[in-house]
Amino acid sequence: MAARAKRRRAAGPPECREEEGGGGDTEDESSEDPGSEEGSDDDDDEEEELNQEVNIEFEAYSISDNDKNGIKKLLQQLFLKAPVSTADLTDILIQQNHIGSVIKQAELLEESDDDEDDIDEVFGFISLLNLTERKGTECAEQIKELVLSQCEKNCEQSMVEQLDKLLSDTTKPVGFLLSERFINVPPQIALPMHQQLQKELIEAQKTNKPCGKCYFYLLISKTFTNKKSNIRKKGSSSHQKEELMFSNAEEEFFYEKSLLKFSYSVEEESDSCLGGRWSFEDVPMKPLRTVMVIPADRMNAIMDKLKEYLSV
Repeated sequence: MAARAKRRRAAGPPECREEEGGGGDTEDESSEDPGSEEGSDDDDDEEEELNQEVNIEFEAYSISDNDKNGIKKLLQQLFLKAPVSTADLTDILIQQNHIGSVIKQAELLEESDDDEDDIDEVFGFISLLNLTERKGTECAEQIKELVLSQCEKNCEQSMVEQLDKLLSDTTKPVGFLLSERFINVPPQIALPMHQQLQKELIEAQKTNKPCGKCYFYLLISKTFTNKKSNIRKKGSSSHQKEELMFSNAEEEFFYEKSLLKFSYSVEEESDSCLGGRWSFEDVPMKPLRTVMVIPADRMNAIMDKLKEYLSV
């Protein structure tokens, strides 16, 4: 299958995989012989290896059936315990594989068929669900209900009405933009992924394929803020940019160009590695989700910003 983007060097394997990996083995070895000098040296070596920067070459490919589990896992990272059918959403993204890409580790693609599990490992993906075209499907209705319900809890009534009208207007389709990756995959990978997606959307519009013309893009971004900061109260102004930090750094540019935006807490849902246990310089962080609506005619300006800051 042809690559969707150029190969790019990037450092840092996914943090969650490190936590699930060799750490437990190190602990077992030290408990077997705590007084052993050799065992202690081995532990130090393993710890040093975990702290080393590792260069990994990523490559983007069209979405296929083999990517189902990987995409679903990353969707669960975004939605956590929200009532959205990630299985239904994953199936639709695979069916419409004329748009979207998955990120895989390039070196592993050259291994034998015996390493099938490693070859199919998805480190990230990008795609789009046209909520207007998919009206009536389970996941599309659940996504709209999720953002509207959170808007009602966290925003003024005028914004709720504006968002509801925007999502209900069938003459101006809304595309739900999905760009998910493991936490340690660098943001530079986002530039070719977004550029390729925009090309695919233009081509889909020309050939009358699903996910063609969109007037607005809906984005739910994984964000966080200082835990000492209060989540804004209903009726007050939205989070200031300086209060928010973005798990996907490039999404700050989408935030700057958004027409509507608000944040809501997912602190009670974030009980796993994928959910994000944020802590920077001993400052506890509160996990949020930030909803943005971006007019399609502002995407070129966003792409220019991505190119300026993420080109390598």
